Amino acid sequence: MSGVALRFYPVTSADGTRLAAWTNDADGPTVLLCNALGTNPYAWPALLDDSCGVRVLSWNHRGVGGSGRPDDRSRVGVDAFAEDAVAVLDDAGIESCPVVGWSIGVNTQFELATRLPERVTGLFSVAGVPGGTFASMLAPLMVPRFARKALTVNVARGLRTVGKAVSPISTRLPIGDTSARMLRYSGFMTRRADNAVVKEALREFMTTDVDWYMHLAVASSKHPRMSLTGITVPTAFVAGRYDVLVSAADIATTARLIPQATYAELPGSHFVQMEHPDLVHAELLHLLSRL
Repeated sequence: MSGVALRFYPVTSADGTRLAAWTNDADGPTVLLCNALGTNPYAWPALLDDSCGVRVLSWNHRGVGGSGRPDDRSRVGVDAFAEDAVAVLDDAGIESCPVVGWSIGVNTQFELATRLPERVTGLFSVAGVPGGTFASMLAPLMVPRFARKALTVNVARGLRTVGKAVSPISTRLPIGDTSARMLRYSGFMTRRADNAVVKEALREFMTTDVDWYMHLAVASSKHPRMSLTGITVPTAFVAGRYDVLVSAADIATTARLIPQATYAELPGSHFVQMEHPDLVHAELLHLLSRL
């Protein structure tokens, strides 16, 4: 397996916000990747293999990884992310393509598919549900559903408040093999993930200010559960059995609501595409073969 040289380039969204878009420039059908909140390309090791057979277009979220913050601080929720997705497609001259989503990116891809169904030819959803995400958190910890959103949103608000004081420290923390290994053995992620992959993704993730990341999180929590009656394109879901951020049971329920949608549950966490990159990639290729 050999890696690709990622290419980053600027894209301007509808409200004038400058985005850091990226592509793997691989040979194969084009897909749009709506990534998890504040994450980066390095969380997708299979897509960074030059023989992956899939050309990926994506971007970093507003205020993250070289993307600018919007002039209007309120324009950071899923609605704005969907506009950013359109901007990336338009800039590349792509009329329609399959859309991959991970975590909050699943909210974004379904928002795009609902608003502009003619732009979306298929949906590949990893560790996410189409709206109401914060009410799906903490299920493996036996937190009652009625308490999940209030608890997780209040934690995000608290971290947003203290973030300005914490960020000068957190953004300068040295991220090495030990840090990655601690995360893999924390229970938040499983040890199946490759340490080098985790280290690279974590190092990039930690460059974002805590208060800004939590600002994005609080805004994203407002995205409601969506109606799926208009979803008719081929759809596939992948869940991590031990995911503490999105309930695998909720993902399975969502899959049953979409005609002919497939569902795969793997022994992983919210970072299942890092823990089982080959299996998740095989599911993606299977969806593409259905189109």
